[in-house]
Amino acid sequence: MSEKEVILTQEGLKKLEEELENLKSVKRREVAERIKIAIGYGDISENSEYEDAKNEQAFIEGRIITLEKMLRNARIINNDEVDTNTVSIGSIVTLRDIEYNDTFEYSIVGTAESDPSQNKISNESPVGKSILGKKKGAVVDVSVPAGIIQYEIIDIKK
Repeated sequence: MSEKEVILTQEGLKKLEEELENLKSVKRREVAERIKIAIGYGDISENSEYEDAKNEQAFIEGRIITLEKMLRNARIINNDEVDTNTVSIGSIVTLRDIEYNDTFEYSIVGTAESDPSQNKISNESPVGKSILGKKKGAVVDVSVPAGIIQYEIIDIKK
């Protein structure tokens, strides 16, 4: 089975590489030290510190595997590839909610680096899917649980 391509911006790539490095060089050591200390408390069958540390170790190792797989299958979007005529991954898009006249600015990123709290929305999100490939001035309908929201694309930049 082929693994899914992970689309990343340069910034997203750097962030994942830093997280992976931190997990391998810092977190692994910290949790190993916690396990060693917990074993020193004696009987590990009823040792909550040991159990917590082993669970954290499993989580860290799982995340390392996930990150390595993502980086292995990464396709990097360079800033030069971003077209300011149409919305694509890597674009920074200004949208206006037609009903409420509110404006929002979003960076369109791959799923792996989406973070709505940082205004980074995935190309696979309802808004991302609706605006991909559209030009400045286009009005798009976005289907959300509450109904349909209409946005106008005000600006597209890198």
